[in-house]
Amino acid sequence: MIAHFSLRARAGLAALAAAALALAGCTAGTTSADTAPAIDAPTIAADALLTSHDLAGLDARGVIDALDAVPLAERDADLMASIRPDQLLLSDADGTEVSLPMPEDAFYVSIAPYVNDTHDCYYHSLTTCKGEMGGQTVHVTVTDVATGKVILDEDRVAFDNGFVGLWLPRDLDVTVSVEADGRSATAELSTRSVEDATCVTTMQLT
Repeated sequence: MIAHFSLRARAGLAALAAAALALAGCTAGTTSADTAPAIDAPTIAADALLTSHDLAGLDARGVIDALDAVPLAERDADLMASIRPDQLLLSDADGTEVSLPMPEDAFYVSIAPYVNDTHDCYYHSLTTCKGEMGGQTVHVTVTDVATGKVILDEDRVAFDNGFVGLWLPRDLDVTVSVEADGRSATAELSTRSVEDATCVTTMQLT
């Protein structure tokens, strides 16, 4: 009698399990929102670093634009931000290092025109690089070398760190001209390669 009861109990449990699996399968199939995507460790680290420096929710372009606008006296000494053609590298005093992908359709280059003083630079640092023309108005013209098309032709006010940040189309060779107070400088730049410069400090206005 006991053995007979056990067989029935097992059959009942099996039926319940099958019903539960069937119900779960139907529920999961009704909407993709029921299954949350996995979040990897680098994403968690990036979110934590951005949040701790008041940059939560921003992508690479958003972070660059935000940090560019911060006055020198207010820049976060604990945050390092280096711009590469394909990624924005961020690190802080805690030793956290993360990278954010740059836009696929836009290349960032920061230019520090100067009259007297400059420094060597290849990959722009948003938190340490400093030019001499902070707050000054310059006229910037960018021309596609291959077609002669003018991509940019406007006045820009240099950020407090003396740089003018430009978002340009990728895969181009361009001529950049900068004018201020009757002086000018011209340079040939590329937006094609992951090895191209994102920091230009060689444009002396004469």
